[in-house]
Formats: sequence, structure tokens, C-alpha cells
Amino acid sequence: MRYLFDEHVFDTDRRELRRGTDLVSVAPQVFDILEYLIRNRQRVVSKDDIINAIWKGRIVSEAALTTRMNAARTAVGDCGGAQRLIKTIPRKGFRFVGAVQEVQVPDSSAAPFQPDGRTAVLPLPDKPSIAVLPFVSLSSDPEQEYFADGIVEEITMALAHFRWLFVIARNSSFAYKGRVVDVKQVGRELGVRYVLEGSVRKAGNRIRIAGQLIDSETGTHLWAERFEGPIEDMLDLQDNLTSCVVGAIAPKLQREEIKRARRKPPENLDAYDHYLRGLAKSRWSNNANTEALQLFCKATELDPRLACGYAMAAWCYVRRKANGWISDPAKEIAEATRLARKAVELGTNDQVALSVGGYALAFIAREFDDAAAYVDRALADNPNLAQGWATSAWLRVWRGEPDLALEHSALAVRLSPLDPPIYYDAHGAMAYAHFLAGRYDAAVSCAESALRGQINLLLVTCISAAGNALAGRRERAQRPLLQALECNPDLRENLSNLAPFRRADDFVIFEKGLCQAGLPEKHGAGTP
Repeated sequence: MRYLFDEHVFDTDRRELRRGTDLVSVAPQVFDILEYLIRNRQRVVSKDDIINAIWKGRIVSEAALTTRMNAARTAVGDCGGAQRLIKTIPRKGFRFVGAVQEVQVPDSSAAPFQPDGRTAVLPLPDKPSIAVLPFVSLSSDPEQEYFADGIVEEITMALAHFRWLFVIARNSSFAYKGRVVDVKQVGRELGVRYVLEGSVRKAGNRIRIAGQLIDSETGTHLWAERFEGPIEDMLDLQDNLTSCVVGAIAPKLQREEIKRARRKPPENLDAYDHYLRGLAKSRWSNNANTEALQLFCKATELDPRLACGYAMAAWCYVRRKANGWISDPAKEIAEATRLARKAVELGTNDQVALSVGGYALAFIAREFDDAAAYVDRALADNPNLAQGWATSAWLRVWRGEPDLALEHSALAVRLSPLDPPIYYDAHGAMAYAHFLAGRYDAAVSCAESALRGQINLLLVTCISAAGNALAGRRERAQRPLLQALECNPDLRENLSNLAPFRRADDFVIFEKGLCQAGLPEKHGAGTP
């Protein structure tokens, strides 16, 4: 059945909500609430009615229900103040009051895919592709079956936010529910390179999820992990476990694609292959960074609308500026700004382009407010983007928002705890956040954690020196300062470009710490 109302099409078979031609992202329970309200629009439904219908009578907190109801209103362009479509009846419940037209969809068009007896093999898309198969419930409890299905829906929808991924829709994947399947066959029938499968088990008052990522072409297991949490609040647990799984497998998928691009002969490389090779070269050394820039530029030459290619090319200039490698400041800053603006202009639906391009606008062009808007938009669209949270943490550092920087850094590490670049990047931002808050010991500790993986990251080396000096450890401050000067002999003259603090007071304390560590005077300056 399809329901037409306002500017929306609500398709219960495809489990899709569209506003005009745009697909609206809706969480599974929110979709179920909307469907229940629309189907029962002739009457007021109570909170108990909704809980019994959607959560099968499980205990759900008032706050959780309110959150889902607010999300339902947001999904259809409504709000608690206007209540154009979903009206709250005080002390009674809720009612869908919008004018609705029902359209019956024939079964043949609603379910074109029939896995039984299928012989056709679908070609692989031109980007990484994945299907999330129904998780097996290792319990006879129907409630656990419902929870397992909900987890798969949440993971599927969360992965769909990654624009570089092709994700098979939930209905097609669920055609395999209850069947013993051959992963290679699934890959051929759905036309995907990767398959995620798993199980759900209740153990006492905890839920445990086991997942494994498989290459459907070879049958190779690429990743396997277990996650668990307390069962008290099933909704929060579902959200947390989804974030854990997605945060773990998304970086793994990208690393596997980078390996594939490396194995391709040069004459067979397309734009996305060049982009992936650029990611592989994208490291904190001048030569590697230059090679990465060339690859990203080649990618955008082959595909002038590849927003993430422009963003990562701008990111290479961020690295050049952050390490004092820029040889022609005016020319390179202008080019970096052009690339960043092109990225956010083309990448309205590309979270990597928005977050990386937005950050480049802040770090290179000091356009802090626009940068925050772009990064926030990326994270609102894909809250599971670990690199986006790490990038946002650095942006909050330069904007003078240390508390937000710490919060976003922690989220980045939480989403991708086994990804070394995320760990080191986030801890670098944590070091600056603690420094700005006057917690110099904590700043030094975080800087040391970051430097274990990126020993030549000039920004973090500087904060280690400044933090030690202001904590009264001048001798310990001298070593990182000497390393910083070895990396950038003109550090004193380039200091304001290296660290683009928005607040003058933040730069003053940063400069003071480095001076106490032994930073030489500016050329031509007198004795202080």
C-alpha cells in the first residue's frame, strides 16, 4: 500500500518515505509508528496502543517514545508546535490528521525479486556494495526475533548514509530470512561484493551480537566481532549496537576497496580507483601527500563531479599548511579554497565532501561559521561517520569550543575504536581541547598518545611542547620543540598560519607556551 499526503509518498511495501522525489531517511521504529498512525487515522491512538503495536508490549520509557514521536513528525515535515499532520490529543494520545490518499500497489511491482530458482547474475555496481542479511536469533523468544530484525534494519539504514557504499534494501535482504544460504550465491543474486551476517543471543540481562563481514566473491572472512550491552532499554541498546557495528565495518570496507584499487593495472583505473589510491597514499609525509594530491586531482579530472575527490585534494593542502610545507602561500591557499568550495558545492549529499571540504574552509580560509554548518550537516545526515566527528573535533578547537571538541573526539573513537588514524587524529584534537581548558597535564598525555602513531605531526608536537612548558616542565618541553623546529625551521614566523585559532586569547596562550619551551624570537624582534 502507498499513502499519499501533503508532498509525501509513504510506501509500506518498500518501507520508503519520499518527499517529492527525495528519499527521506527514517529509522525503523519511526517508520512503524508512522504506518500505525496513518492506518489508524480515523481514531485517536493511545501511548499504550503504540507501545503494544510497535514494541509488542515491552517496557519503553516516556522519553524514548517522545523521541520517536518527534522523529516521526520531523520525517513528514511536521513539528510539535504546528502539529499539521500528527496531532497530540492531551491525556488521550495521538492522531494522524493529514488528508491521505491510498494507492494499492500490485504485488508484482512491489516485490520484483524472487530468490528461489533465480538464475540471473547481477553485475557489481561501480562502487563498494554490501547486503546485510537477517541476523539469526539464537533464542526461541519472539521478542529476540523482533530485536534481531530491528538491528538489521538499523544497520542497513546506517550504512546507506555512506554515499560511497551501494547498500541492498532491507526487503531484498530479508528474502533470505530463515534460509541456509551460500554467501557466494547471495553475492551473485544481489549483485554485491560484501555480505554482513550475524546472530543475536540473550545471556541473562544482556544481549550479545556476533557479526562477520565476508567477501562474496571469494568467501573470505574479512572481519568478525562481538558486541553486547544491557537489556534494560532495548531502544538505546539497539542504537548503540548499530553504531558499534557500523563504526567497525565501514573503515574495513574502505580498506578492502583500497587494496583492490592497488591491485588494478594503471590502464584499468577509473576515477574512484584513483580516489581510493589517493586515500592509500594520504599520510603525514610530504612526498606521500604530494602523490595523494596528484591522484585526487586525476580522479576529479576523470569525473568532474566527484565531490569527495575535491575534498580530499583540499585536505592535502590542509596537511601542507599544517606542516609548513607550503612553498607559495598565496597560490596554494587560493587553490585549496577553490577545491574546498567545489567539494561542498557538489557534495550536498556526500558527508565526506561536506565534512572534509568544510574543515578545509576553516583551516585554510578561516571561514569558521560556514565550515561548522557544512560539518554539522554531514554529521546530521550520517551520525556514524567517525572521521567526520574527528574532523569536527579539530574544527571546534579552532573555534574555541574545547568541550565540544572533547565530546566529538570521544564519539569518533567510540565509533571506530580499532582504526589507528582515527585514534591518533582524535587524541590530537583532545590534546588541544584540554590545553585550551587549562588542563596541561591532560593535554600532554593526549598529545603523547597521538604522537605514538604520527611522530611527525607538527601541530601535536607543538602542543606537547607548549603543554609541558605551561605545566612547569620546561626541560621536557624542549625535546618536542626541537622536533617541531626540525620539521619546520621557520616555525616562529609561520606560527599564526599553523594554528588558525579564531579567538586571539587562544593563540596568545599557545604562543606563550611555545616561547616558554624555548621557541626563538621572531627575526628582528627585540628582547622581551
